[in-house]
Amino acid sequence: MVNVTYGILTPNADGTYSFDKLGTDIVATTKDGETAIYSAGDIAWVLTCTVLIIFMIPGLGYLYSGLARRKNALQLLFLSMASLAVVSFQWFFIGFSLVFSETGGSFFGDGRHVGMRGVLEEPTPESGGRLPRIVLATYQLMFACLVPAVLLGAAAERSRTLPALLFIFCWTTLVYDFLAHWIWSSNGWAAKWGVLDYAGGVPVEIASGVGGLAYSYFIGKRRGYGTERVLFKPSNVSSVTLGTVLLWFGWMGFNGGSCYAANLKAAMSIFCTNLAGSVGAITWMIMDFRLEHKWSMVGFCTGAIAGLVAITPAAGFVGAPAAALIGLVSAVVSNLATRLKSTMRVDDPMDIFAVHALAGVVGCLMTGIFAQSSVAANDGFTEIPGGWLNGHWIQLGKQVAWVAVGAGWTFVVTIAIMFVINLIPGCKFRASEEAQIIGMDEADHDEYIADYAFFRRDLEEPDMRMWRTFTPQFNQTPAPYRRSMSQEDVERGRGLSPHPRHDRSRSRTRTGDIEPMEPINEAHGEGQVRFQQEKLEGTPTSSTATSLDKPIDEKDVADRH
Repeated sequence: MVNVTYGILTPNADGTYSFDKLGTDIVATTKDGETAIYSAGDIAWVLTCTVLIIFMIPGLGYLYSGLARRKNALQLLFLSMASLAVVSFQWFFIGFSLVFSETGGSFFGDGRHVGMRGVLEEPTPESGGRLPRIVLATYQLMFACLVPAVLLGAAAERSRTLPALLFIFCWTTLVYDFLAHWIWSSNGWAAKWGVLDYAGGVPVEIASGVGGLAYSYFIGKRRGYGTERVLFKPSNVSSVTLGTVLLWFGWMGFNGGSCYAANLKAAMSIFCTNLAGSVGAITWMIMDFRLEHKWSMVGFCTGAIAGLVAITPAAGFVGAPAAALIGLVSAVVSNLATRLKSTMRVDDPMDIFAVHALAGVVGCLMTGIFAQSSVAANDGFTEIPGGWLNGHWIQLGKQVAWVAVGAGWTFVVTIAIMFVINLIPGCKFRASEEAQIIGMDEADHDEYIADYAFFRRDLEEPDMRMWRTFTPQFNQTPAPYRRSMSQEDVERGRGLSPHPRHDRSRSRTRTGDIEPMEPINEAHGEGQVRFQQEKLEGTPTSSTATSLDKPIDEKDVADRH
């Protein structure tokens, strides 16, 4: 039974306490007979930050889906949301106990809190005794949910969904939980050693970036990599912008709540977070303008994320000038590092390694230089020796060691996890060639990010257009570029049968189905066939391309691709 009351507990001069029921503080008596007092304001602030972080998860999905080709966009949004569900169960089952068990060792926790046993009113040393354990568990759950969602941007366009779901559970248990215990648990070796990592430079940013790199290496390059086929622009810049807005919004809670109280340190963390993101956005945009002479919205968003990533380990330890410098340096480094993909021979379509891993490295190392004991003490109880600004020269060496250990552990264990899962029947990570051609949305979900996939609809009765669809030219189309058509479909003149979940009163033809074609001739036959192939792979069509009266312009197809 939990012994909790609400009021104000005031100390008296003689060492006793007076209790007033009119207050809002939470007074809990633990199993050991000790009394813990929690501020309702601190709890409300941390729970509010928890909700803010939730917005980051669909934000990642929108960001990744907008950057990918639209035939693969829904899968990336799905994996982001699936991460929230899978990790929520994992955190309840074993994750929280592995990270924050107070009886755990220096390298990993134990099973004391499996199934959230004993997780309610007791104070947590990680918060300086200011939060009950259930609040800390809820807040840190959102961190755990976010990290694999970031990593799985590496799955874009060629990874199957089922093994990715198994990977989320295993990776969170064996990689994230270990890293988080090392730095955030009061028993972790990195925390005891004096490493400074405020909100997850290694457990969140470097782990997701290096894990994404390992994921990309393991599943290999996309079909057509190295050719113009994958040199496409983002399919939906609006989704990229929306995703960035949600991430930026949630990052305020990500860093603002990591001091576990509503105080000056939280305010300074939020200010520095926004400043670093803003400087990063401007820096990246200017660097892109230098080359393209265009103001890129995608570049703005990418730079903002790089700055937000870099300030994550430093937000609670550095002042505003250092935050601005961190945002600038991280954007420059990440922008230049996007060109490393060809040198590293890896297909990283979302630049996760450059934007998350390397920006995280910049943030961790610059924390060792610019951390100040005075800034850390803004919460009233944190004491650190600081970094180079305080004359604590060894701090940078500790930061370097922490980055190296975290990156090495993440890469090796990620490859090992994928190797084992890949051996399970039916759990091969890499999608088939056919799935990559038609898109992972249709192959794994049979759903689409938008209604673009149905380019013929609302034909209630056979008409001239449908009659022309079933002309003999259909049989002249090369077999790889057409789909089968039943005799019943032909007789009805209504096109391919719609999916059972769709309204059967409407005739719809899905992406990849054959559009009416002009007779193939030497003048533009090749262009027609190439157009059919591009449609099968989910490339957007235009009114010009689908016209029954105009031949297909190959240059127009290439431009749209």
